[in-house]
Amino acid sequence: MPPGAAVRPAPAVPRALPRLAAARIAGIGIHLPETVRSTAETEQRLRSENRGLRLPTGLIRRMTGVESVHVKAAGEQASDLAAAAARRALAESPGAVDLVLFASASQDLVEPATSHIVAAKLGPELLGVGTPVMDVKNACNSVVNAVQVGEALIRSGQYRRVLVASGETPSVAVRWRVRDAAQFLRSFPGYTMSDGGAALVLEASDDPSVGIVDLDFHAVSRHWAIGTLPGGGSLRPRDEEATYFDMDGAALQAAFLELGPEPVLRFLARNGLDWGDVDLVAIHQVAAPFLPPVFERLGVPADRSVVTVTEHGNLASATLLLQLARARERGMIGPGSTALLIGLAGGISLGLVLVRM
Repeated sequence: MPPGAAVRPAPAVPRALPRLAAARIAGIGIHLPETVRSTAETEQRLRSENRGLRLPTGLIRRMTGVESVHVKAAGEQASDLAAAAARRALAESPGAVDLVLFASASQDLVEPATSHIVAAKLGPELLGVGTPVMDVKNACNSVVNAVQVGEALIRSGQYRRVLVASGETPSVAVRWRVRDAAQFLRSFPGYTMSDGGAALVLEASDDPSVGIVDLDFHAVSRHWAIGTLPGGGSLRPRDEEATYFDMDGAALQAAFLELGPEPVLRFLARNGLDWGDVDLVAIHQVAAPFLPPVFERLGVPADRSVVTVTEHGNLASATLLLQLARARERGMIGPGSTALLIGLAGGISLGLVLVRM
């Protein structure tokens, strides 16, 4: 060192963040709007607004198995549904949270993040003061991806309690007036989509026997154009026609079937499990007739699932938490139970979350 040179202090050693054993589910909340629209009412409205549409009575129910969907109140937003579900999750697991993740295919605005609006509606009384927020968005896999983010941040030691809240409002994107039969078919999946909110509290735990055991994610992104809701993005920013669902339902089903059962079976195998070790298999549900073939290919016993799509429709990213809550209410799962969440989303993507309650 040259004479007279200033002596600089050694850089501080970064504080080692404690790595915790697990991130466990400490609370679950579900909020379903009271207004229910039957599939018969859906068909009646389609006929009244499209005099030339030849729609056989009962077609939607026969093809999808959906009998009814939930519809939000006028003026209600995705953040309202998420906040209502979050209040119920926090009632099960009271206390301030360190991070709010809004996880949904829906959103209130393009800017700012809807998580800010959820946090403002919940207030510091429930969340604590200055709680950071962010949105996690991946169509119907938004919640499972938010669980992935929250679990990783808890395991890294950055946070101890993370609130994941979803508010889905697909009813705003349903096309009621169709140009022709072809446009009706492209709009068809929207008629079975449902509004609702779901939330969970992830909490750090030093008990390795509980919590998120493992996660795995896959995507086949070449299929992104099969199903879209393009309005508001840079692709079609001010096109009113782009504010409605546009989906090729048959192609979307074929794309999911192309994934095959192997990713799920490999996931079980790497955790040393078979179906006899799993108490609940919660899978994203878009139509009841699709479920038996999927379960048959996977080898899932019929008594390990909860069918929600018939009564509640396709609740997008809120679907899996609804099944988890219903299974708990029915006594299918409880402390010590093992659940496998299988998320399927447009794009397309697959998300797997193994949970020990």
